Amino acid sequence: MKFLFLTFSLIFGLVNAQTHRFIYEFKFKQNPKQIEFKKENMTLDINPDNVKFYNYHYVTIDSTNITKGQNSQLWDTSTPVIVRVKNSNTNSNYILINDVFVYDTENKINWNLEKETKKFENYTLQKATTTFGGRQWIAWFCKEINISEGPYKFRGLPGMIFQIYDDRNNFDFTLVKSFKLNFNYKTPFIESFYGQKPIKTTPENIDKMLMNEYKDPYHDTREEFKKNPNATFSINGVDVKDISQFKELTESRQRYIRENNNPIEIDKALKYPEN
Repeated sequence: MKFLFLTFSLIFGLVNAQTHRFIYEFKFKQNPKQIEFKKENMTLDINPDNVKFYNYHYVTIDSTNITKGQNSQLWDTSTPVIVRVKNSNTNSNYILINDVFVYDTENKINWNLEKETKKFENYTLQKATTTFGGRQWIAWFCKEINISEGPYKFRGLPGMIFQIYDDRNNFDFTLVKSFKLNFNYKTPFIESFYGQKPIKTTPENIDKMLMNEYKDPYHDTREEFKKNPNATFSINGVDVKDISQFKELTESRQRYIRENNNPIEIDKALKYPEN
């Protein structure tokens, strides 16, 4: 476990209008057959009233927008965006499918506390295990940091989660940095996407939309091509000059979706048909 630096000297005095920020290195495999991990830095903001988990890249873009007076936005579909009321197991899940949608899930996690401990610097970490989302998870938490939170939907342990990973080596969240902001950090990039608020929906509707997108991923582009056959269309670096090309492009996209169908909660993975 590698930590860049951790500062917890002020962690116990959470003052109103302050955000405690924890940065986790998130290693993950979109395709479980891959050897190499993708890596992203993820932000866990613990605010007086809520907890937010999202890609740290959004913070960078937000800072640039404020400095330059811009309104650039980016949504990384490979990393989760989660918001919950503090001390709650109800998670609001945000996902981009043309528009940004939000749906709630109840995610109470039942932990098994193990006797095994290990030292990291001046901290003692204790082991805990759980089954969640169809995977077996191993967590290392610190009782000295009296915050029952962690990355993604993982919470409810008697201390801060420093690291959690699954037993099949697909996902790993490792705490690498912590600091306090002297204000309550706002996240307009979650609450609004190009001026539009997230659309409330259900997990069932999300599954339907994802399946429809899988079945016909280039529907809109194909319809535009029919209307404007002389226009220039490019899909994944391929110049489309004839409508017959959409068949091969669709099959390639569907194959990619099937091969990279490895969500954190594997028991919620859609069963995409092979054509």
